[in-house]
Amino acid sequence: MAVKDCMADGFTPTLAVVFISIKQERTAVCEILNNEGIDIIGATSCGEFIDGYQDEGSAVILLLDLPRDTYTILFEVVGDRTIGEAATAVAQSALQKFERPALIVCSTGFSINAEYFDGEALIQSIEKVLGPQVTVCGGMAGDDGTFTGTYVFTYGKETDKGMAVLVLDEDKISLQGMAISGWKPLGIARTITKSKGNFVYTIDNQPAPEMYLRFLGKESMAKDSSFDIMESLGMHYPFLLEREVGEPVLRTPMSINREENALVCDLDMPQGAALRFSMPPDFDIVEKIVEEASLLKMKSQLDAEALLIFSCAGRIQVLGPLATAENEGLKDVWKTPMAGFFTYGEYGRAIKGRPEFHSGTCSWVALKEK
Repeated sequence: MAVKDCMADGFTPTLAVVFISIKQERTAVCEILNNEGIDIIGATSCGEFIDGYQDEGSAVILLLDLPRDTYTILFEVVGDRTIGEAATAVAQSALQKFERPALIVCSTGFSINAEYFDGEALIQSIEKVLGPQVTVCGGMAGDDGTFTGTYVFTYGKETDKGMAVLVLDEDKISLQGMAISGWKPLGIARTITKSKGNFVYTIDNQPAPEMYLRFLGKESMAKDSSFDIMESLGMHYPFLLEREVGEPVLRTPMSINREENALVCDLDMPQGAALRFSMPPDFDIVEKIVEEASLLKMKSQLDAEALLIFSCAGRIQVLGPLATAENEGLKDVWKTPMAGFFTYGEYGRAIKGRPEFHSGTCSWVALKEK
């Protein structure tokens, strides 16, 4: 097996990061790794990639030989609690383990009953305990685009509603990374004048569905109940929701609720917030991502020993081969083993921003033992 081959030259990994299709036998993979004395953190995926390889329906594994006193794995099932309460418990446990914990979070995306996991509640709860300076990166598990159920796991444990978190001691492990989308703003800033949760009723006091479709020249689709707004428009032309500090974040229109005449987005859209329409990245997206990674590397003056990438599944459909090119570009910047997967949502810090839950982004982190 590939694990044996990797260890043939005396390499003795302590930790395996596993990204795997729901079609594969994740329990069997965990058994093999555990038999070699390797700790495991993993998530199911919507496509997997490592250096020079990308596929769907397979598995990728990044093996690390980190000293065991530099990390711990926390596994949290939400159960009857709120997601915020479960995330708070994770953050408190991390703080008990290390004075400066950094978190690589793999959470579920959709559970079997199609309930969506609240990534914003997760990230806000972690930040409340650990502060805005905390390093957080990661992604929501996938299920090959079937929306039948996503899973995170470690050896002997898995859940379709919870999180598996790799906690690193930032006094002993350096982490560098960011979340970046590449989508470009269109037109003037507008205001969400009426919303509730992820339902947007009016923008600049105009009905949100009609305004969105009219702006993109699709007003004729407003009364067509068969029109799939997410597939046709939402993933290509999401909103850029402005923040008080840092870069705007993407919010994707998913559908139109015709009874309430509301535009339903993937995440909450706060009333009173400013937003802008957007357009997909050009061919320069790879150049931009590589440039930002290169600047961060130059500023930190650090190399890396491993690279993890969490890229939104929507980027495959919108960017096509460029989604692969940006992953390979990041790998070339850091010149280190890389693994990643296509996600249902991403955790990370936007440029000059605070930790956020994102959609539509490429979130990555480079690791190096001090």
